[in-house]
Amino acid sequence: MGAPEVALQRIVARVLARWPTAGLAVAVIRDGEPIWFHDHGVADVATRAPVTPDTVFRIGSLTKTFTAVAIMQLWERGRVDLDAPANEHLRTFRLRLMRPDLQPATLRHLLTHTAGVGYWRRLSDLLHPASGAGVEARRLVPLGEYYRRGLPQEVQPGTKWVYSNHGFAALGQVVEDVSGQTLRDYLLEHVLDPLGMDHTDLVRSNRVRPALATGYVVRARGLVPVADREVPTPGGGGLYSTSADVARYVDCLLHGGAGARGRILQPQTVAQLFSPQFQPDVRLPGMGLGFNLGAEDGQRTVGKDGVVSGFLADLTMAPGAGVGVVVLANTGGLSGQGAPVPLGTTLLRQLLGLPEDPVRTDIPPRPDAWAELCGWYSPAPGPVTNLFARAFMGAGAEVVVDNHRLVLKPLTPVPALRRGMPLHPDDPDDPQRFRVDLSELGMGTLPVVFTGTEDDGQARRLWLDLMAFDKRPDVRNPRRLATASVLTAGAAFLAAQLGRRGTRPDELP
Repeated sequence: MGAPEVALQRIVARVLARWPTAGLAVAVIRDGEPIWFHDHGVADVATRAPVTPDTVFRIGSLTKTFTAVAIMQLWERGRVDLDAPANEHLRTFRLRLMRPDLQPATLRHLLTHTAGVGYWRRLSDLLHPASGAGVEARRLVPLGEYYRRGLPQEVQPGTKWVYSNHGFAALGQVVEDVSGQTLRDYLLEHVLDPLGMDHTDLVRSNRVRPALATGYVVRARGLVPVADREVPTPGGGGLYSTSADVARYVDCLLHGGAGARGRILQPQTVAQLFSPQFQPDVRLPGMGLGFNLGAEDGQRTVGKDGVVSGFLADLTMAPGAGVGVVVLANTGGLSGQGAPVPLGTTLLRQLLGLPEDPVRTDIPPRPDAWAELCGWYSPAPGPVTNLFARAFMGAGAEVVVDNHRLVLKPLTPVPALRRGMPLHPDDPDDPQRFRVDLSELGMGTLPVVFTGTEDDGQARRLWLDLMAFDKRPDVRNPRRLATASVLTAGAAFLAAQLGRRGTRPDELP
């Protein structure tokens, strides 16, 4: 084993010490060719079957990138218009506008999570959080039945980024309605088989069943198998695959759409997938077509992560350097905390010759600019489309100075988040550009930028990657209201006690 492989293996060991997993499969691609596979642990605890490059994992939302490829294939053939209303291509169900002033969402909006479609379909889905989010279900139903009342579009398309499995379920249905094939058959014929992805499928067929790993979560007494449930939104998260097969997919993308058995996309189309299609601020990497965009010390990155209960996946690439990393694991809950994302990011930085720590320490803080940033920020209006942001940030977030540092503190009951996230300066020339480190949550780092008005420079909006939070008057801050209610209740209790005891306030010790 050469020195580069030893360095990569040490990184794997360090990440697994923080995020243990039953089994893990890693593939590293350089110059468009797989150069290193690493397998750890077992695919199934009971049988002790070892993980190999051909072990089949559920890859969750990595599926969205395959659905995006399918849509772009239809676009290349002139079968769909990315900027026409999606309802012009949907026949099985409809996007339902919730207000008469809303413009219809397009395929481009669906591909960038800006269609105004929520992570949950409607507020009542909170009673069934997993199935209502399109994550997993006890019983699969056809999408025409699943969306029999229509898929609600709540806000103006193109104005708000909201992660949505349902949006990609709609895109998968577009593939079916336009091509006349099931999504599974279309992907097999036009994507999977041309790439030689012989152990990948959208259903639990003989292509995947013999080598399928068991999914686990970590509990107080060790690993516990998860309930085996299907994903009701197949275009958003239904695929099964292996590290070897996903490596073939990455190889194709890094070669501009040319696969092992033929070309699946033109190079200029791959460039569209990888370019910002929604970018609310030039300091943010933006969102591609089905792919998340990022940057590592100025090096442009493209990727996607995936979560299905018991399984986590991460795909990350630096197209300019011709390198990519695939990490699949069979341990993790729906929160997404686990080894793949931090491991994928750290391995990619190693391949790029960057320091392991993605947070810059060479930029001194600018406390003179902190006053205009501090305050309370909350999501823009939209009860259903805000549910995703509120699941992470609660009632909103405060920017405060804590222990001589600028800190972003979500107003949430989750202790790990409520402690706050230090805002690390990320640009020596821009005091409103930061990065937060969520590695302890298994989420890597995210950019944070503030935007303001030209006249006074005061921050009006906070962007946590692509999630927007608007500055609100402090008098409406729910933390202050909660504190005030506690003080009021305490004062009322004290007054009652004093009255009962016949004590005047000036007689208190």
